[in-house]
Amino acid sequence: MNILISGASIAGPALAYWLDRSGHRVTVVEKSSELRTGGQAVDFKGATHLEVLTKMGVLDEVRRRQTGGHDQTVVDANGKTLTVIPGEFTGGDIEIRRGDLTQLLYKRTVESCEYVFGESITSLTETGTGVHVTFEHGPARTFDLVVGADGIHSNVRRLAFGPEKDYVRFLGHYYALADLDVPGSGLMYNEPGRMAALGGPKAPAFFVFASPELEYDRYDAEQQKRLLMAAYDGGGWRIPEMVAAIPSARDIYLDSISRVEVDRYAQGRVVLLGDAAYGNTLGGFGTGLAIVAAYVLAGELALTHGDHRAAFAGYEESFRDYAKIAKQGSAGPFLAPGSRLRMRLRNWTFKSRFLLRQMLKLTDKFATDITLKPYPLPAAKNNHSER
Repeated sequence: MNILISGASIAGPALAYWLDRSGHRVTVVEKSSELRTGGQAVDFKGATHLEVLTKMGVLDEVRRRQTGGHDQTVVDANGKTLTVIPGEFTGGDIEIRRGDLTQLLYKRTVESCEYVFGESITSLTETGTGVHVTFEHGPARTFDLVVGADGIHSNVRRLAFGPEKDYVRFLGHYYALADLDVPGSGLMYNEPGRMAALGGPKAPAFFVFASPELEYDRYDAEQQKRLLMAAYDGGGWRIPEMVAAIPSARDIYLDSISRVEVDRYAQGRVVLLGDAAYGNTLGGFGTGLAIVAAYVLAGELALTHGDHRAAFAGYEESFRDYAKIAKQGSAGPFLAPGSRLRMRLRNWTFKSRFLLRQMLKLTDKFATDITLKPYPLPAAKNNHSER
């Protein structure tokens, strides 16, 4: 089949890999003008994630590029250590920069799949035999299937399912990643409803703050800088130094902590994958869900010999219970507790080896709570390093 994927981060290229191996013709469109490099750290947890990476033939390369995890030292306003959040909790079994993982998956697919950067879908019209797609810049084309792998703010979901407000629930916090010239290594500071971190796995500077829902342009960096500076006005520790550096930040990204809630993954010949279907910002499972979901969706298409109705139904039946891990609370209250008591309780949790072990067991249980079918997918390509 001729299949269009919207989104070239992780879920999109992972699905492109399996669809290409199965003999389909794959086109990937990405709104950004180029492949995104760098970015925050993402991780894989448990045997299921590692099994799919092995089936893809990329596990060795992912291990070669892993960051090794990062401990996060929580300090008070005077810089005194309060507790340490260990890298084994924040980084799972394998931690890797998002951009490195995206680049790895892209290299495995670019020679046999069509990638179109700087492009966005403007309309989707289903016909009796396919989906007529118009684009912001290029000519209209028709595809057998369209996959929305374009994140929590999915354009495909908006066009095929309805407005974002019907499917994305704001959870009361915002986060920001900023490339600031402020030194620091793995330091994290809290005030009620606010967190600021330096030199951690996410970015040179990482912020999480409680807030009513904000109206702003997600593509206006200067507006985002102003909002972030206002949110941290009057903060202690090194926050004044960080705020002073925000206007000259080389890169900044501000977004809500939100959860996607859809009652179905497919609408006709259009299907959602990854965060577009079950995203939970900073929830800790998004990358693993994307990799496993790509394998399951491609597998169901192979199992049903391309019958998209049966394949989409099988994908939903096989994956929905597993995707419930994305509904497990919100990272906002954990990273930026709303009171000093909640801050102390969070910090105390990491001083107990018993509680830490129990949390790690729980995350492993969530990450492995699916039985993968023996799909008739072709064997992985050579598990070699991309140098």
